[in-house]
Amino acid sequence: MKSDPSCLLRQLQKLSPAGEIRLDLASRRENAGDKWFASHLPEAVALPRSTASVSQILRFASKHRIPVTARGAGYGYVGGCVPARGGIVLSLARMNRIKEIHAGDFVAVAQAGVILQTLQDAVEKKKLYYPPDPASRADCSVGGTVATNAGGPRCLKYGVTRDYVLGLQVVMADGAIVSLGGRTHKNKTGFDLTRLITGSEGLLGVVTEVILKLIPLPPFRALLVVGFVSMKAAARAIREIFHHGFLPCALEVADQFTLDAVSRRTGSKRLHHSRALIMVELDGQEKSVRGEMRELEQLARGRHPVFLELAYGNAQCEQLWELRREFSFSLRDTGLIKLNQDIVVPRSRLEDLFQFTARLQKQFDLPIACFGHAGDGNIHVNVMYDKNWPNIQARTRATLDELFRQVLAWDGVITGEHGIGLAKKRWWPLAASRELRALHQRIKQSLDPKRILNPGKFV
Repeated sequence: MKSDPSCLLRQLQKLSPAGEIRLDLASRRENAGDKWFASHLPEAVALPRSTASVSQILRFASKHRIPVTARGAGYGYVGGCVPARGGIVLSLARMNRIKEIHAGDFVAVAQAGVILQTLQDAVEKKKLYYPPDPASRADCSVGGTVATNAGGPRCLKYGVTRDYVLGLQVVMADGAIVSLGGRTHKNKTGFDLTRLITGSEGLLGVVTEVILKLIPLPPFRALLVVGFVSMKAAARAIREIFHHGFLPCALEVADQFTLDAVSRRTGSKRLHHSRALIMVELDGQEKSVRGEMRELEQLARGRHPVFLELAYGNAQCEQLWELRREFSFSLRDTGLIKLNQDIVVPRSRLEDLFQFTARLQKQFDLPIACFGHAGDGNIHVNVMYDKNWPNIQARTRATLDELFRQVLAWDGVITGEHGIGLAKKRWWPLAASRELRALHQRIKQSLDPKRILNPGKFV
């Protein structure tokens, strides 16, 4: 930003509709960080109510080279919306209207600030379905899920956010408003720029409106929860599920550290003797789901489980899913800080991953809790620590170095859901070749030549 930024921002405040540009300390503090550890005070917070206002803000910022960091609901886990270079935080929170749910077209149109679960609830009332379901769906915004290409348990069967983005309204760094894609379910008109913007972490443009593909709401669901004596037994059961031709809606896994924490938090006695747990959900027509679940139950019983529990229908399934939703909270209850890493490995490497993290625990004398989306190899590896433990910064960094190197050696990736942000910036050169990083830089230079959008991140 040029000299005397406060003068420029007061000028922007006068040009903008009343209340859209805030310079007070409380607003700036409220928008300084997300759910990760880093934060940085911006000089101003913009709360536009329209795409036209977003365009005006970006035109002004581009002219004066003021950094702009777009923000959804602030529920990211990698510091993606931290305004690392100050400037303006551009919050989409006020742009929170569902503009259309069209049952005939199987399309929803929503502004970026709509809370994801609000959209999903509205869609399901019309017997339609928007599957992507990050754990924070009750809090995160639709625009934020597009910026991070968010996932969730149901991605195993249905795919991630990018698989449902048909069109976007995007304000570019210079203030230009572009409409990408459209409302048809097939479109091969030019480059697929909607996919370029989806997952770009606010580095290439600001999404203000989305057109999302919907599908019919599955009329029935069932859930199987199985406890095992070891993670090896759980991993082999997962492999058998696929080998027998099942494609679950969701297939989750949790290790003993996680289960012990959940047991303490919830008082659940069912977990006391389990060292690993899987949750398998099927959905579709009731007759076929019940038939498949009987076969799946028989398969699971053949693995000599510690316990097995079944749920049928929405109410029973949601009651059991509450157990899964306690995983992160339970780890926080331990009093330890958790470094949540959303790595992904090829499915065949799941057992190798659990064995490797067990070795890491011994090597660095740090607890590691693993849980997550076993069906697609996306496991949340949580390095747990107390800030008062000796040499803890070096130990946690070395643990993550070893983890990411091994994951990449298995042809995995260092992030499957959360993005690079600030938290994984250190490992970006490890994860992407020199040529690939150069390509990212050329795209960034083309779309944001003054480098004002979310500066200080991985590109």
